[in-house]
Amino acid sequence: MHGRPRKALEPADAAALSAKAEKLRLLQSQFLANHHNRIYTEEALEISARLLEINPESYTAWNYRKLAVEHRVCQSDSNPDTIKSIFDEELKVVESALRQNFKSYGAWHHRKWVLSKGYSSIDNELHLLDRFQKADPRNFHAWNYRRFVCALMTRSDEDELNYTKQMIGTNFSNYSAWHNRSVLLSNLMKREVEGYFPKEKVLEEEYNLVQDALFTDPDDQSGWFYHLWLIDQTVKSDAPMLVSSWPFPGSHIVIQGNKCLPACGSSILDPSLLDTGIVPVILCFNQAVEGINSSTVAVKSELGIVEDLIWKPLSINSLNTAQVWVIYINIRNMKFQLSKSYLIEISIGYSEGIVSSSGYHYGHPSQISFNLRVETAFTEPADKESGKMISWEDDNFQKIEHFQEADFILSDRIITGNDYIPAVSNWCADTIGNEINEFRVLLSESDCKIGKLTLARLLTAYDSISSAHAKGMLHTEEILELYADLLKLDPTHSPYYKDERSLVLLRQVTSTRESLLRYCHHYRNSTETHDGYVCPRLRNLSLSQMGSVESLLWVQMLDLSHNELRSTEGLEGMQLLSCLNLGHNKIGSFTALGPLRLLKSLKVLNISYNEIGSRSVDTTRYLCSSPLLHTEEFDWDLFESLSGDINIPNIWEAFLVFKSLNLKQLDITGNAVADDDRIRSFLVKLLPTLKWLDGEELP
Repeated sequence: MHGRPRKALEPADAAALSAKAEKLRLLQSQFLANHHNRIYTEEALEISARLLEINPESYTAWNYRKLAVEHRVCQSDSNPDTIKSIFDEELKVVESALRQNFKSYGAWHHRKWVLSKGYSSIDNELHLLDRFQKADPRNFHAWNYRRFVCALMTRSDEDELNYTKQMIGTNFSNYSAWHNRSVLLSNLMKREVEGYFPKEKVLEEEYNLVQDALFTDPDDQSGWFYHLWLIDQTVKSDAPMLVSSWPFPGSHIVIQGNKCLPACGSSILDPSLLDTGIVPVILCFNQAVEGINSSTVAVKSELGIVEDLIWKPLSINSLNTAQVWVIYINIRNMKFQLSKSYLIEISIGYSEGIVSSSGYHYGHPSQISFNLRVETAFTEPADKESGKMISWEDDNFQKIEHFQEADFILSDRIITGNDYIPAVSNWCADTIGNEINEFRVLLSESDCKIGKLTLARLLTAYDSISSAHAKGMLHTEEILELYADLLKLDPTHSPYYKDERSLVLLRQVTSTRESLLRYCHHYRNSTETHDGYVCPRLRNLSLSQMGSVESLLWVQMLDLSHNELRSTEGLEGMQLLSCLNLGHNKIGSFTALGPLRLLKSLKVLNISYNEIGSRSVDTTRYLCSSPLLHTEEFDWDLFESLSGDINIPNIWEAFLVFKSLNLKQLDITGNAVADDDRIRSFLVKLLPTLKWLDGEELP
């Protein structure tokens, strides 16, 4: 079992084990000979049965028996009794193997295969399961098989729900029973079965049930996981909802040539964004959805630009599902009447088709309208136009002291998403509030780390449903203290606690105009001023994960330096982002920068003083979702033409990440990979638009 130290075997035990191994080797040899020669005689089947009785994990033996069954059925002349006896024999072999190891994947899978053929009776299967579940009530193999059998028997979810309650009553520490209960209740509530709708009454009874388990034994984790599921059911909306967008409803975009001008209620875009001649339109939902297309999202305008627009999911994997979706309006090809405002209307969800990953349909039709006005014609940027290098030194940033200085960007409408806030029922807030009170009492009696984690989750949930009506997050300080305690009590899980703490802190920072203003600065260098070019400087916050992107869609310049970020996941939704500082973080590879490939407007990137190239194995792909999967299209011809004979670690990852970017400025100083001049030379060839590398202007 896990955590038990191994001890040297006694001589008698070692001899017995050696004899068993010799017997197993002999059976294995005989079995493989039969398998290779396709011998399916009674004697051959007996050898495979004895092998499986000793070693139920022999997947080859189970597959051999499937082939043998198919062979014998073909030889049976379709006699029903003969066929039934063949399959019944397989059930006996499985049962014998399960007595040896009732957690054998191969044995349970083979039993499913036998029953799925439809020749065997399922009447005795629940009795068999009862025997195994008495031996180990938490055996998830048996519970999984039980769901399979119940589906074959068309046994009602209500009957199975009662069974889970019996098992939980026998032993609170039955994680599998709690899990099965959550699966059954989800189905019943989704189908709105009588007695399980509305869900408020059902969840209230479940809270009472799980509290009995938690207060009886606070250190047992089974009930806590079920309680987390209940919180999720209480707070989350089943149907997906739009939570933010850019442009936001009622906004104005004013363009003069390659620049956007400030005007009353206008959204100001940095000129570099328009070098590509595109303006993104971004939709952000509360959960990942699919089905965003011209049928489900209608775009209307006098400009005649809507026919060829294609919505794209901003996702780092290959699935056509994402929380953030975007279209790109190409303004260079438009025929504007100068100084005239053009209304663009986007209608979302007025026809069916937008579906969440859990199968719920979008149920909150909404509309976004904004104005686009061009003062002077768009011109192509000069090829040799270099501008000035962006400097991230403190002297180049001026703190915004008054709301008027950021009136165009920092509106409450952007920060809180007032146009998208759904109504929250009093029951929801009251239920979470009652749970908070209960667990404060529990923690006053028991210093339980999972109790602290649950209280932090409850407080976070309460703030998320009340922040729409009360300015700011009410319990941030208490939540952060709980995570600080957990980092000391349970350092093994510190990465998880740091990520959760980061999400809470970012939610607090972006919750109101006032809170975000404390971190916002104007960027100004020695020769230029960019009035309205607002840069949130989220530095030195110990952030290990990015979040609250729905409140930052408007950001064009972002400083995340001096944190603990290991991934850039989430930043792909910030489609206006032109300048990004990730210096002095813990990014361990180019792979972790994968989401940045989706940022069409990114021109300036600082990844200095990270850990790129310092590890022999890139652990990023195992710790988080990796965009650099085997499904990635790799342009070998281009790669070989650029790399030549260079054969160094990290070069192919650099190629995959940077090939789709149009960077003008890049800083990789302070990374182990930067010590190799060959990687610098490769990046210069890979990025033809690059003008500055590591603070030096390129010739």
